[in-house]
Amino acid sequence: MTVRPDSARSPSFSGMGVGGFQPKALSRWRRLDHMWLLLIGAIALVALLYFGLPQRFGPIFRFIWGTFTEGDGVFMTLKLTVISFIFILLVGMVMGVFRVTSNPVLQWISSLYVEIVRGVPVLVWLLWIYFGLPGLLQLKIPDFTAAVIAFTFAYGAYMTEIFRAGIQSIAKGQMEAARSLGMSYIQAMRYIILPQAVRVILPPVSNEFVTLLKDSSLVSILGLADLTRRGREWVGRTFTSFDTYAAVAITYLILTLFFTRLSTAVERRLAVEKR
Repeated sequence: MTVRPDSARSPSFSGMGVGGFQPKALSRWRRLDHMWLLLIGAIALVALLYFGLPQRFGPIFRFIWGTFTEGDGVFMTLKLTVISFIFILLVGMVMGVFRVTSNPVLQWISSLYVEIVRGVPVLVWLLWIYFGLPGLLQLKIPDFTAAVIAFTFAYGAYMTEIFRAGIQSIAKGQMEAARSLGMSYIQAMRYIILPQAVRVILPPVSNEFVTLLKDSSLVSILGLADLTRRGREWVGRTFTSFDTYAAVAITYLILTLFFTRLSTAVERRLAVEKR
């Protein structure tokens, strides 16, 4: 009579991990960005307030979110943020290259720009460009255009420093190698240095986008019907300050969580491709 080993008489758990999870499944769970759950929770809270208390919160959310055809509310906030950020990236890249160039004049111009702009609050730049500059130039600047100019001017200085740090993080030998191959300085920056620097600066750049998204609420003082302005208008009509600003805060939270999680996913993707 042949006696089977104990392992043959009992169920095998060799493929099971902690808590009954397979090792691969457990590894995927650990790699998952759990902050997505926070975003889902915030969306669920909005749904609960909207459908659970429709008389109380339904009109608030519909008013502050605005409509796509009118381009107000959330749509104004996103449009202002995206358009401004495109120009901010362009200014930051150009001034960042000026900061590391060997031309002393360009270095001085970019350094002066960074030091002056960063020393003044963004709100002051908004007020000066919208109210002060038209009086000096004797022309009227539309509120949306003034907001884009102010954000580009103010945030461009911070983006300049991000690009400068990213470019300087690349080994100097790469620029020397590119120049030795016959590339000009601009070509070496475009094809060799900047593509590598993008991986380095992606986290701070995404943080600047989220910060700009929140600071876009400052344009409510210019009369732009963004998310914050719509909230102020609703409070002026109904005097429901707590409910309205709670709805505004939750909406901003959902937007910032979404773009933060999106940037984190892109960073992880680039990290995998790099490996």
